[in-house]
Amino acid sequence: MVLLLFVDLDPELKALDALGGFFVLRTGVPPRGTLPTLASAWTSPRSGTAGEVYGDPVTFRVRKVAQSIRAPEPRVAVSVAQQGLAARFWSIALGAAALGGRVPDLDPELLGWDPDAGAPDDLWLREVRFRPVADLDAVVRAGLLVPLSAALRSRHRVSPALLWGNAGSALAGTVRQLERWARAHGRPDVGERARTLAGGLFAHPDLSGTLDPETLRRRSCCLYYRVPGGGVCGDCCFERPPRPAPDRT
Repeated sequence: MVLLLFVDLDPELKALDALGGFFVLRTGVPPRGTLPTLASAWTSPRSGTAGEVYGDPVTFRVRKVAQSIRAPEPRVAVSVAQQGLAARFWSIALGAAALGGRVPDLDPELLGWDPDAGAPDDLWLREVRFRPVADLDAVVRAGLLVPLSAALRSRHRVSPALLWGNAGSALAGTVRQLERWARAHGRPDVGERARTLAGGLFAHPDLSGTLDPETLRRRSCCLYYRVPGGGVCGDCCFERPPRPAPDRT
């Protein structure tokens, strides 16, 4: 007897697999069992046991990332963890919109998250339902990135400009990946839709100042250069890693 633990319920979501790991969205119950929803993770009491996966999933994830990249201070790990989730959110939603003309409802109450997984973040949708493309901003920026930022900033000292810079960078990266896929598969319509939709998303004040419109370089730094051996990212506002300020004591 075989027990079927999960099923990919919708062909539109399954089609995202071809775009790369950041676009994958599974449905149903994961093989590891029920995961906390993003909503419950963000509102979990900070007095919970941070060393346990479900005591405070947000803090657990930041600590896991910090250990993985050997972050020299917590805000570096916060930045890397947040950018990874932002990339996942944009990839799933924009990928579905560009390919299928609909956006999966990524309600935080429906979206399971495994804070102990590797990268890209493991997300599972409990119930498949779709929203119109016009709701793309409401689904991702307002519905996911705003509460994620609030949860992180309630636990760590990190600049909101840094977090929105990460979100803008992740959105631009998603568009580039969709354009590459579109060229490779003879689907210029997908690339064009991705660019058009992203243009509307970047019009919101939270995102409008995050990238230089001419060079598409960020106007803030994600701090990855502070990771041992990290260097600067391709769209970084710095040409080379900044040097530490001289000691004037």
